[in-house]
Amino acid sequence: MKRLIRYAAMGASLGVLGLVLAGSLAGCGERRGSKDTAAAKATGRIGETEVVVVEEVVSCDGKNKIMIAKDVRGQARADARMDQWKRNNPDRHWVEEEKTAHNFKPPADNSDVLEGGQREGNVYGDFTETDLLIWARETEKMVAEGSRIFHSGDRLGSTVGVSCDMCHPHAANTHPETYPKFQTQLGRVVLLRDMINWCIENPVRGKKLEADSAEMRALEAYIMAQRKGTVMNYGKQ
Repeated sequence: MKRLIRYAAMGASLGVLGLVLAGSLAGCGERRGSKDTAAAKATGRIGETEVVVVEEVVSCDGKNKIMIAKDVRGQARADARMDQWKRNNPDRHWVEEEKTAHNFKPPADNSDVLEGGQREGNVYGDFTETDLLIWARETEKMVAEGSRIFHSGDRLGSTVGVSCDMCHPHAANTHPETYPKFQTQLGRVVLLRDMINWCIENPVRGKKLEADSAEMRALEAYIMAQRKGTVMNYGKQ
């Protein structure tokens, strides 16, 4: 049976620190540039046991650390991280459930950034397939959170049981691509977030959100995602 073993380099010898099955070395995320642990510097075989190099990375919650096989890359690495995250989060299916319930559009395909000489003249150009997956999943997560708020009077803080989707099913007729523009209800030029707050304070009968709050950012993300492909035309009524 293939096993993954953690080792620490001690001079020319290897000291066994722990033994874990392959299925336990998975995680949902890491920070780019994280330092390899001593365990990740050992390689080889001991007897009939194959030594697999592993590294310690910070998981996507930004707090916990996990061990993952260092040679796992691309789709397999991203899937392994996500598998660990799912096992640590019992409500792990909420993003997919929100996508299914409210049919919001997928983010852009960024696979073209992997083509050609990425590093040439671009300090941020050393990307991998894992990076692309992280971008997509994190973006969808933010949009999904906005969808949850948009479709829930409780999450909006409504005192009359009203949610955004009662007037704007699936964010229809919200027109984020036309902002900034003069809004007659407010009597001045406003941004999308200003109009969101007007709706929250009036039809929804709730308390307005802080302009840069997580809730406001999520709502904007969902509304803008739903208008994907629409030509920007600010100032249009």
